[in-house]
Amino acid sequence: MKIFAMIRAELARLTATTMSRVALVALMLVPVLYGGLYLWANQDPYAGLDRVPVALVVADTGAESDGTTTNYGSDVAEQLIDDGTFDWHTVTAATAKAGVADATYDFSVTIPADFSSSIASSSTDSPHQATITLTTNDTNSYLASTIGSQAAQSIRDAIVARVNEQAADQLLIGLSDIRSSLVDAADGAGQLTDGAGTAADGGSSLADGASQLADGTGQLATGAGSLADGTGKVADGASQVADGTGQVASGADALATGAGTLSTGAGSLAAGTAQVATGADSLATATGQVADGTAALSQGAASLVEGTAKVSAGADQVSAAAQKVADGTTKLNTAAQEASAGVAGAGAVYTDAQAALAKELTADGLSPTQVEAALATLAPIGTTLTQSGAALTQAGTAIATLSTGTTELAAGAAATAAGAQQSAAGATTLATGAATASTGARQTADGAATLASGAHQSADGAAALATGAGQAASGAATLAAGADKTAAGAATLSTGAASAADGAATLSTGASSAKTGAESLATGASSLSDGLLGLKTGAGTLRDGLTNGVNSIPDTDAATRDLQGSTIADPVDLQKAAVTSAGTYGAGLAPFFASLAGWIGIYALFLIVKPVSRRAITALHSPLKITLAGWLTPGILGLLQMAALFGILTGVLHFEVHNPLGTYAMMGLAAMTFAAIILALNVWLGSVGQFVGLVLMVIQLVTAGGTFPWQTLPAPLAFLHHVMPMSYAVDGIRQLMYGGNPATALNDAGVLLLWLTGALVLAAIGVVRMTHFRTLRDLKPSLIG
Repeated sequence: MKIFAMIRAELARLTATTMSRVALVALMLVPVLYGGLYLWANQDPYAGLDRVPVALVVADTGAESDGTTTNYGSDVAEQLIDDGTFDWHTVTAATAKAGVADATYDFSVTIPADFSSSIASSSTDSPHQATITLTTNDTNSYLASTIGSQAAQSIRDAIVARVNEQAADQLLIGLSDIRSSLVDAADGAGQLTDGAGTAADGGSSLADGASQLADGTGQLATGAGSLADGTGKVADGASQVADGTGQVASGADALATGAGTLSTGAGSLAAGTAQVATGADSLATATGQVADGTAALSQGAASLVEGTAKVSAGADQVSAAAQKVADGTTKLNTAAQEASAGVAGAGAVYTDAQAALAKELTADGLSPTQVEAALATLAPIGTTLTQSGAALTQAGTAIATLSTGTTELAAGAAATAAGAQQSAAGATTLATGAATASTGARQTADGAATLASGAHQSADGAAALATGAGQAASGAATLAAGADKTAAGAATLSTGAASAADGAATLSTGASSAKTGAESLATGASSLSDGLLGLKTGAGTLRDGLTNGVNSIPDTDAATRDLQGSTIADPVDLQKAAVTSAGTYGAGLAPFFASLAGWIGIYALFLIVKPVSRRAITALHSPLKITLAGWLTPGILGLLQMAALFGILTGVLHFEVHNPLGTYAMMGLAAMTFAAIILALNVWLGSVGQFVGLVLMVIQLVTAGGTFPWQTLPAPLAFLHHVMPMSYAVDGIRQLMYGGNPATALNDAGVLLLWLTGALVLAAIGVVRMTHFRTLRDLKPSLIG
């Protein structure tokens, strides 16, 4: 009996009656119904989530921030309803609780009353997290609870991204304000640096001028002391001249009287002429000294005029320079105050921005240590602003002191110039009087010499006495007149010299004070110059530091800040790249359920198909032919089952199949392999083998890795995954259906062929045993079958 004849005979038996035909059709449809209906029901369950009823409770009362009322809860609820992922029902808390309990709603989402205030608390002193309550009931549907948990997490992520974006916008705007303030402060620091440089140059010039002023006033004090001593001596000499010329005047008067009475007595003449000769000699000597002293006085007064003129000019220059320094320090003080105000403003903005940043970072969930570490990166800016403010305050104090000192110096220099001018005027008068006195004294000396000569001539002879007496009377009158003039000039000289001495003493005192002040001014100007150089250096450092701070903060516009805020709120975008893709949830399960349906279909066919032909065994036909005929009959029917199921997958459910021919070939190979395995079980174990086939189906149901990854299985089941044939059938169909690796599919097919060959060999051995031996099972039928 040939193989195909045995197959035809078995098929004829299966279709002999109407009931047998109905039974065959029903069993043939088992895999189609099982696999098709299940995959149809789960074709794309996520697309139907909008029909899942979910209760939404919105109890949020809103919150007020910066004068604006915000209700995040209402915004979230509106977004959820507009999104339409679920069938949202806005209800009260009591309705939601009752609905979840009685399965009206699969789960509920509750937005509490303090939702908005909790979000807004991130900018207060007591920040705390906002909460959303998800209420599930696994008696409604465990998967619905799982999906609800995932949805709640998605809602939370969306809210966090929105809040983070707002916080990032505030932070970026604060940094922009800080940068603007730093730009203003940097400009002020640049102006301060330029002003400090100018002031430093002026301070250096002032120090040099003050040093020269100290030297000049020292020389003035020395000259004024010498002038005071000289004018004192002139006053003493002038007093002696006045006394002497008074005596001369008295003697001249007496001479005139004696000369009038000379003609009455020659005796009196000899004695009088002797006295006249003696007085004339003394007068000549004294008037010579007076002439020399007044000449020296005249020269000293002229030198005094020149010296006081130089002092006056120098004092004027000092006054002008000091006034320029005073004006410069006033401008410098104004610039320092403006720069200090700018730095103070920048410090206030920095403090506010630092506080706002700390609050936002705390609200984002950073620990205090992380917040302090983040704020530490901005600490150098605060330190620079504090040091700059202190430096500007000290500079302002020093500049104010300099302004006061230079003003006083200008006033003292002006007073010195005025005194020097008065001294010059007095010295000029003194020089004029001294010249006049010198001329009169010189005339007196000449008259005294003439007198002495006449007196000696009178003493030589009485004969010439009368003539000489007349001449003496005339000369005595002239001498009296000249002596009176000399006495008057000497008195004037004495008074002027005394005034000059007093003025020179005052000038000496003032010059000494001016020297002391000029030395103090020189010392202070030197210190000021050093301080201004330090101020220039510090201002330059401040300018550079502020410029670096400006450069370290990006200059962004509003559009860039919005983009940065969005990026900070959601810094990572997930881009999905699939080597292969099933497309839908149902297509993802199709390889597993197609394999499982193939096993179930073959298992069901063996309920009516005889494993081997008893007739053929009795006739002692070839065991190999009997085995092949017993395998091909359910195998061919299994191929028809897989063809029908493949048509459902592609034609009805429209699952995408990258390799249709390969996919069907793998499904058919799986059905043929399962047929060989169940055949071997039936040949060796009979009805018990049919039951073992059911057990194997259950084992492969959990070990094939059709739903969850096989790596999640317990160790014993994971081991069986690598042994059971359905695991390779599922993997092979996946590779071919999704467009995977053909080599892997070929390897899976090889494993199935090994199972098929091994099962056929075992079945053939069993058939050989059945054709040559009789067993107790043959004599006593099984209780199961």
